[in-house]
Amino acid sequence: MNIKKLTYMAILTTLAIIIHVAESWIPLPIPIPGVKLGLSNIVIIFAMFSLAHPAEAVPILVIRILVGALITGNLIAFTYSLTGGIFAFIAMFLIKRYIAANQIWVLGIMGAIFHNIGQIAIAIVITGTPWIVSYLPTLIIAGILTGAITGLTAQLTLLRLRKNKSLDIC
Repeated sequence: MNIKKLTYMAILTTLAIIIHVAESWIPLPIPIPGVKLGLSNIVIIFAMFSLAHPAEAVPILVIRILVGALITGNLIAFTYSLTGGIFAFIAMFLIKRYIAANQIWVLGIMGAIFHNIGQIAIAIVITGTPWIVSYLPTLIIAGILTGAITGLTAQLTLLRLRKNKSLDIC
């Protein structure tokens, strides 16, 4: 890996961490526990499309989750975030090849849905209470809405940078 690419990935990682931490300070007007906007996923989707290979976004995802948990002091959420992040990334990775440039928003929705599925799955494993799955429909509805926002933001950013030829970094 060359220095230019490593620097680019470090910048994306730092941006994802900053967004994650800033989002933790924003109270949502929705009184549903566990619902977040997931704004740092914008960076992960962006990285999947701007780096040479989508899998190169994995270190950005993992470091963002680890450092974000350390900074916010929410180490309990680390396991949930990591599991959700892995589920989301795998889903987005598998469907990315079928997505056109004007459909990137779909990855945001799929990522959010599978993030919620991963979190519910690990919650069932940790707590031993399978009834938690009944909370999944609420999280999926929220995930569709928030995922559309994050996916569309990543899509518009990518399209704008490609139009301006500002994305020829790596």
